[in-house]
Amino acid sequence: MKTIYVCLLLIYLSDFKVSAQKINRRALVARHNVNITSIDTLGSLTVGNGKFAFTVDATGLQSFPEYYANGVPLGTESEWGWHTLPNTAGYNFDSTLTAFDFNGKKSLYATQVRSPERTRKAVDYFRQNPHRLQLGNIGLTLIKKNGTIATPKDIQQIKQQLNLWTGEVNSTFTVEGTPVNVITYADAVKDAIAVKITSALFKEKRIKVHIRFPYPTDEFKDAGVNYKNTAAHQTKLSRPAKSTALFSRVLDQDQYYLNTQWTGNATIKSNTAHDFVINPAEATDIFEFSAEFLPIKPSIKPATFTAMKMSSTGGWQKFWNSGAAVDFSYSKDPRAKELERRVILSQYLTRVQCAGSAPPQETGLTFNSWFGRPHIEMYWWHAAHFAQWGRVSILERSMQWYFGAYKRAEVMAKRQGFEGVRWQKMTDNKGGETASSIGSFLIWQQPHPIYLSELIYRQKPSVATLQKYKKLIFATADFMASFAFFDPATQRYNLGKGIIPAQESFEPEQTFNSPYELAYWKWALQTAQNWRKRLGMPADKKWKNVIDKLAPMAQEDGVYKAAESAVDSYAPNSRYINDHPAVLAALSTLPTNNYVDTVVMHRTYNKIKQVWHWDKTWGWDFPMVAMAATRLGQPDEALEALFKNVTTNTYLVNGHNYQDKRLTIYLPGNGSLLSAVALMCAGYDGSATNPGFPNNGQWVVKWEGLKKIP
Repeated sequence: MKTIYVCLLLIYLSDFKVSAQKINRRALVARHNVNITSIDTLGSLTVGNGKFAFTVDATGLQSFPEYYANGVPLGTESEWGWHTLPNTAGYNFDSTLTAFDFNGKKSLYATQVRSPERTRKAVDYFRQNPHRLQLGNIGLTLIKKNGTIATPKDIQQIKQQLNLWTGEVNSTFTVEGTPVNVITYADAVKDAIAVKITSALFKEKRIKVHIRFPYPTDEFKDAGVNYKNTAAHQTKLSRPAKSTALFSRVLDQDQYYLNTQWTGNATIKSNTAHDFVINPAEATDIFEFSAEFLPIKPSIKPATFTAMKMSSTGGWQKFWNSGAAVDFSYSKDPRAKELERRVILSQYLTRVQCAGSAPPQETGLTFNSWFGRPHIEMYWWHAAHFAQWGRVSILERSMQWYFGAYKRAEVMAKRQGFEGVRWQKMTDNKGGETASSIGSFLIWQQPHPIYLSELIYRQKPSVATLQKYKKLIFATADFMASFAFFDPATQRYNLGKGIIPAQESFEPEQTFNSPYELAYWKWALQTAQNWRKRLGMPADKKWKNVIDKLAPMAQEDGVYKAAESAVDSYAPNSRYINDHPAVLAALSTLPTNNYVDTVVMHRTYNKIKQVWHWDKTWGWDFPMVAMAATRLGQPDEALEALFKNVTTNTYLVNGHNYQDKRLTIYLPGNGSLLSAVALMCAGYDGSATNPGFPNNGQWVVKWEGLKKIP
């Protein structure tokens, strides 16, 4: 018996030693450096700084953009780079508005229509414009011995690595046996890249830097390879100084610049109007090149390769040494290594793609989806994890978008007869409204600024924080209270009719009281009231009425319905068992709040697990389900959700969450994974530590710096 006790004590002390040790962050990150050994169109790599991103192929640059267009495209995008096609037909946004009568109240909503034709074209125009710009392709032209240009199949012996700790992409390959090495960095602050190319091919005049400027498409996706429409835009080349070139770009009413410099002597010539080649002198076998994209004309050269290398390395080391870290290397469960890989790469990708001063689009700064427009209902999944991982300053950066979009949100609410601000769904860099037969009726984006402001306050609990965000919170709550419809027959407030829940399988004319929206409405209004209390203000009576009399979450056969208006929510052929299992979202990011019955939610969880069409879900659904399972005290289920074998739960070699051939990357999946893991480790208010991992000896989870959520 004494021997058993000693063994148990040693195990306990060993575990204590593991948990007490500070995580070696560099070793943790380095374990998951990305290595590419072949031309993989889904394996392209990105460097960037959160507001600018540059995605490269196996050559370390954008040498084969057409070849990669249907994989993870070789995009170059920034948060300021937007373009608007001329409105030559004189379309008016008001023509996209349709009158709806919900609960006896007529309101105008911007929706998609098929006729009349002019209205349909107006809707299309305002969905497509403005759209994010693909700023340009910078690649290599590699010439074979016979004088022909090398194709992807000619790139051999590929050894490419993304060093996550420094942001370096180091690419080595051969062309007909001759080695080429390309080192690529992005500046930590500026919208710029720098490369160092080493090869004997320079002395044979068989390697050149190739710059091409595409024109935007008016399509759902823009992979940056539209080299048609040459007359629709202008590119002017000037040479401000030796070893420099400045490209001035004009696209209709929009303008930007590409400023470049290089080492040594080189010539530059134009192949076509928007196609240029820099040909280094043959006396060298090392060529350094830097390029900066700018919205205004530059007055100085871009930084050198060495300076940008230092900027990138310093920026990434600062990032990885800040905030939280999670180490699964002590775990025995065979899934632990893959979970750690996904977590590390998701941190890298969201830092590169989603850390600017506005909500990102779902494909970040790589390629356009939905015309490059952000979806504000997804903003929680893009951004909340920054606060959970102790990097609240990154969240605050993009939260400023709400202040710029405020006026337009106020106009929309007023037009529909409501108070406060109604936050846009599918929008643009300035908060413009988009006509949509689904998006115009979504409401779950509305409480996001309240939730995210609360996350900020929990880490920065000051009067300054309260004052900074109170405008957003109070106006958001004003809309929420006025939107709720008081039914005199039941003496309660309903959400709807006139809504489409997060699970987009409903008709707005019939739908009311979906559970996630109800739970989010109640919690957010209560939180808004708490902000008034913190500021020494009295409770808002309108908000209180809605909080006190909000309709309960409807049940049928002991489980929560998809909406009170839904019939046979979980029938085998029901349309309500597709898309997001949003009923579970009522207990995922949110606490029970004396509103969600965990016994009923347990039964609902089991029902959804049994009947759901998981092949018709999205990447953020699986972490959301894991969060619900964690709050229900089912850690095994949480892990099962994270590793569900479904295509939309695929994580590529570069860490991107793959959905399908159209959406080859999907950043809400990466962001939601980070939120789920943070909850599973740090828990929520009142929970134990590591509530999302089973206490079975297979999981030894070491973490530091994570923050609880409500």
